[in-house]
Amino acid sequence: MCELFAMSSRYPTTVGFSLETLARRGGLDGPHKDGWGVAYFDDRDVFLLRESSPAAQSGLVKFMEENGPRSNLVLSHIRQATRGEPALRNTQPFQRELGGRTHVFGHNGNLPDIEDKCHLESGRYTPVGDTDSEVAFCCLLERLAPLWDGRAGKPPAIELRLEVVADFAALLRHLGPFNFVYSDGDALFAHAHRRTQSDGSVRPPGLHLLARECNEQAVDLTQSGVLLAPFAQELALVASVPLTDEPWEPIGEGEVIALTRGIVYARCSVQ
Repeated sequence: MCELFAMSSRYPTTVGFSLETLARRGGLDGPHKDGWGVAYFDDRDVFLLRESSPAAQSGLVKFMEENGPRSNLVLSHIRQATRGEPALRNTQPFQRELGGRTHVFGHNGNLPDIEDKCHLESGRYTPVGDTDSEVAFCCLLERLAPLWDGRAGKPPAIELRLEVVADFAALLRHLGPFNFVYSDGDALFAHAHRRTQSDGSVRPPGLHLLARECNEQAVDLTQSGVLLAPFAQELALVASVPLTDEPWEPIGEGEVIALTRGIVYARCSVQ
């Protein structure tokens, strides 16, 4: 199965160790050699890089480790192909526009017969590639569109978006393992289900969460007459498997979490 990673932070920051570790699983420490992608949000838009070759052998990944942009929302995906050949059109994360914002989606799992559940009736979104993941993304955006239409980039309430995302996750997880990360540039949503574990069994947890808070005292400029208040950097990481030795929290089966500015804003589970 594919590997997912996402980050939400209060202040823009760089992604170094976590992305490096994830990339090593892409064809070196793991079997995920069919492509990779990373999306760095900048307000309403996104800087997206994708390759259909192994991440562990990518010079672009190494370059981004040293020169990646600062961002407070980052999504990454390492692919192990189950549907659709290794090709750029099938490489995640996927992006689409809705409501004057770029939306990004990455999926881990397998959704056979998704077309029987997801009917793209409006014709507004059409998959470019051949994956079940992209079909799922297009269907999700169709369901979110009524919330976003006519808002000129201003996000609807997180609670409303979370309700739509959670209902959609509940609809599709009966088809097969369905872990995903999705962001509209304002909030990050993550749904955990089941994944193939190290012993070969398919079971929870599908995703893990790590929340960090780092208080740093600003430089003391008292003698100069300038007063700077301390600032707190809050950071939340979501990954398929824990990337460090810290106490990562397994996200519950069927749970959707909404994160914004580095904190868990809300959690929801729909059966």
